Amino acid sequence: MVIISNQKSVPKKLSFISIYFLGINGVIGSGTFLLPSVIYRYMNLSAVAVLLCTAITVSLIALCYADLSSRFTGSGAAWLYSYHAFGRFTGYELGIFTWFLGCCTLSAEIVALLTTLKSFLPIFNRPLIYGAAAFGLIVLFAVINFFGRGLVKLVNNVSAAAKILTLIIFIVVGVFFIHKANFSPVIPQAALKGPMPFIHHFGEAFTPIFYLFTGFSFLPIAAKQMKNPEKNIPRVLIAVMVSVTILDALMMTVAVGLSGTKLGGYSTPLANALGGALAKGLGTTIGKWGYAFIIFGMLVSIFGVAFSASFNTPSLIASMANEHGMLPKFIGKKNKHDAPWVGILLTSILSALFATQSYLFLVSCTVLASFIQYVPSILAVIKFEHSNEYPTHGFKLPGKYLIPSFALLVSCYMVTNFTAKTLLVGTVIAILAAAAYFFIKKDRSYEEKHMKWLEDLRNRDKKEEQLNKSSVQKN
Repeated sequence: MVIISNQKSVPKKLSFISIYFLGINGVIGSGTFLLPSVIYRYMNLSAVAVLLCTAITVSLIALCYADLSSRFTGSGAAWLYSYHAFGRFTGYELGIFTWFLGCCTLSAEIVALLTTLKSFLPIFNRPLIYGAAAFGLIVLFAVINFFGRGLVKLVNNVSAAAKILTLIIFIVVGVFFIHKANFSPVIPQAALKGPMPFIHHFGEAFTPIFYLFTGFSFLPIAAKQMKNPEKNIPRVLIAVMVSVTILDALMMTVAVGLSGTKLGGYSTPLANALGGALAKGLGTTIGKWGYAFIIFGMLVSIFGVAFSASFNTPSLIASMANEHGMLPKFIGKKNKHDAPWVGILLTSILSALFATQSYLFLVSCTVLASFIQYVPSILAVIKFEHSNEYPTHGFKLPGKYLIPSFALLVSCYMVTNFTAKTLLVGTVIAILAAAAYFFIKKDRSYEEKHMKWLEDLRNRDKKEEQLNKSSVQKN
């Protein structure tokens, strides 16, 4: 997210490597550590194949984002692209859903953190203690954001390092304790009873697997903080998706190889899988150390993602109010520490409400909010490709309409996997946001700034087009 500073010094731009680790940190979250058991219950070993299929389909959507990020240097991602393609109202709705997505992510990570603690601290099984801990974490994040926002970079770096190291050690060590017998059954018997049961099981596994990749859409939000965003963001999106796909596929294969059918019953699948395998092969003490190592890596990783979400999400709605005039000015108010305190309060309240829900429901809400971002973004690619209104810079989507068309089909398939409760929550958010829109006074100065920026962008494209033509003629 973009944080506006009153200081005159120009902040250092993020390099390719920095953006890459930012992407890794955003994509690899609690789902990687907690969802393998859920995914296995539906598809057994074939979950690895479902994961690869999902990765390919999500990558098609990521390529659409790469195309869009190559057209614009502004921060904002999905809602900014929709603003340019379909107007202010669409951009506003997408902005609200991006904020909703951030709140769901924060709540999901808090629930994931407490679920992990439950595995070795039974006291968190008590509803009162659990609720107090969830509320306490949200308050802690809010207080830090009020007064100590300089910690964000440190927490991000530590979190990214912890999750990558944890996964690599799990994979490298776990490979030596795999038993081939654990790879059977390949597909659950219930899924083999006919086409419909198989499709049902595939769909049930598809949603949590999809959650493993959703974080990529946040990368372009901080475009203004990056070096050459039009070239670097597309490259990073592709690099991140390839890296995460390889890590997740290896992680899932090793987890199944270590535990077999037991994997589906674990609340902390990676920790239980490695701890159990080490205990059986090298002794109980080594097994406990292995379990403790994975749990520690999980806690650091999940805490980091939750903290980042608590930082980025309020900044988004503050940016919508301050930079684009899409929300009332008071929502963008900042304190003397340059923290968007109103945005922090609103984010904390909504996140606290959602933290009372189950982890899988929050995963479903996150995937729904992602779906609502993807469809307009994909349609924006098709529109810009047809009109050539905003030419790409540094990245050209191959196949013209082919990739966005497939990405659109995949996104529409996602609707069939949502529960009625999840769809109801999404509908309520959309209706409330739409109703509020008509009571928000439009500030002409923001519209004038936007139109000027738009004109400058078009003039830039025209100049580059003329330079390219003259260069071709000379050659």
